[in-house]
This record gives sequence, C-alpha cells and structure tokens, in this order.
Amino acid sequence: MVLLRTERLLLREFMDDDWPAFHAVESLPEVARYQSFEPRTEDESRAYIQRAVAGAAEEPRATYDLAVVLAAERRLIGRCGLGLASPAFEAMLWYTLHPAYWGQGYTTEAARALVGFGFRQLGLHRVWADCDPANPGSWRVLEKLGLRREGHLRENVWMDGAWTDSYIYAVLDREWS
Repeated sequence: MVLLRTERLLLREFMDDDWPAFHAVESLPEVARYQSFEPRTEDESRAYIQRAVAGAAEEPRATYDLAVVLAAERRLIGRCGLGLASPAFEAMLWYTLHPAYWGQGYTTEAARALVGFGFRQLGLHRVWADCDPANPGSWRVLEKLGLRREGHLRENVWMDGAWTDSYIYAVLDREWS
C-alpha cells in the first residue's frame, strides 16, 4: 500500500467507495479536454476505480494510480499516477485534478511526491510525460517539476475529430533533486 504525504495532500490507493468523488472530477468536459478519454459516465468511473483497486494488488505492480486528497478536508480532488514500463526502469507520469483546484500548486505538489517516490522507492531511471501543446497548465507543471521538453511530436494523436500534437517531457534519476 502506498501512502504519500505532502504539505497539503495525501496520495493514497483508491478505494471502492471513491468512485463518486472520482466521477465528479473525470466527468467534467474541461478535465477530459486534453485527456485520452471522454468525460466519464458513472459506470465508467466505477469500472475505472475497480481497475485501480485491482491494479494495486498486482504483483509485480505495473501501475501506481493514486487518489489525490486534500489532507485537511479528506476530500478527493483528483488522481496522479505512474505507469511502469517493462522492465521497470522507466515510468509515464499522469495527473488530473478538479478545475476548482487548478492554479493552486496542487498538481505540482502531487506529481513531485509521486516522481520522488518513483526514483527513491521504485528505483526508476527515467520518468516521462506527454501533454498537448495547447495545454500550458500541464506543460508548466512538468517544467516546474524539472522535466525537460525532449520532443514535439506533430499530429501524433487523433482527438476530438482532429490530429493534435504532443510535447514529450522527461527527467532522469540523476537530475532529480
């Protein structure tokens, strides 16, 4: 079981009864706008949480998809995750947060804790992420974390009826502070 604490947040394993709070985040069009999913239905949210709970029990574990919770209020406001490559020397980072909490440093705080966990506890060599160049909030988070832009892939993702670009960011273990 993973439990990470930051100044304002808890990053913890999902529980079955998290689905309504999760749904309140990932059913929003503005949250799904730059994601690889459409706004989630209630059934999709329940199924996602069930998969996250099951994934936490896998051995070896390939995914660390954690609930982002405001520590003071015990309120689930999003998720942050690492998907490990095989062999597990590299992981992909992701995050989503409820728009009411955007622009307050929560995403950076959660992602910093999870990337640190990846390097210190999981022994990762590299953490990477991709984001839409039209989503400056996301690429600014990655830059605040110290990830460097390694590439700009042109029209590599079909989303919402159009081809979109991706920025690729990464940080190596020796660069992480």
